[in-house]
Amino acid sequence: MNGSLFQQALLDGEYGPHFFAYYYKQWNPYTMAYHQHNSTEIMYLISGSCAVDVRQHTNVEERFRLKRGELIMLDANVPHRLMVEEGRSCRMLNVEFGFTASTGAAPSIARLAEEEEELAGLLRAPFSSLVLPDPEEVFHVLKSLVLELDQHGGEGQGSLMIRLLFAELLLRLSRLRREQQQASQQPSQLYVRRAIEFLHQNYDRGIQVKEVAAEVSLHPGYLHRIFRAHTGRTLTDYLNMLRMEKARMLLGQSEIPVAEIADYVGIGSRQYFHLLFRKYTGCTPVEYRNSMERFSWSNSPPETTGK
Repeated sequence: MNGSLFQQALLDGEYGPHFFAYYYKQWNPYTMAYHQHNSTEIMYLISGSCAVDVRQHTNVEERFRLKRGELIMLDANVPHRLMVEEGRSCRMLNVEFGFTASTGAAPSIARLAEEEEELAGLLRAPFSSLVLPDPEEVFHVLKSLVLELDQHGGEGQGSLMIRLLFAELLLRLSRLRREQQQASQQPSQLYVRRAIEFLHQNYDRGIQVKEVAAEVSLHPGYLHRIFRAHTGRTLTDYLNMLRMEKARMLLGQSEIPVAEIADYVGIGSRQYFHLLFRKYTGCTPVEYRNSMERFSWSNSPPETTGK
């Protein structure tokens, strides 16, 4: 069968991936000739910048400029070329795949699509090319897949690990695609979700609003407005609330000294940490830990003695 994602056989039969190429590559100034191949291709930009020219079915050329953390998916038999301009370079992670009869324990593409509505939607909505921003969800899976393929030296493509990684790759791509479609209707909601994800991943260090805004490519003032509109809190208030929740967890479930908890939740001043903790919980960190210890003691089962 051909290497396109968009063929009914993938939804009707039992098929899995077959890989034709996979690599990391550093590209310096370079212009590739137009070419096409009977496989689906994913080009993921790890660093730098580049352009990908795509010749659509109507013979119209379209140029996509990619930056770090973005990927482009190209359907089979779509003419395209990579361009890296003078004075620039980029590092890219690339995989090209088609499909073959599925065997073994890993789920086929059809079975995945039955379980995951987003994947079924992706497979039923053909495109020549698709650019997606990635909050590093796809990158880690794609990297693991390429390393696993490389470890096998191109052999053992039917291994369970490779098929499972490919299944996760498809699912994450399909969810990113759904988010992109939803963002075109409600872009502010997507920006807020990504800001919240950034806070959850970085609450344990000093963060300023302008840094969060830069991460989601918004002006700080605009991010402040939409964040409050969607969550009912300012970004700073949300971050402090998150930090206090983490502090409560550490006080109640660890033996970390109270004096060190502030460092674990990204607050440099212990005095400020105590003020915030009292504001959000109504007690000091020491009082909270003591209350948790008393609660644990009062709920412990009574000792029994043997006869």
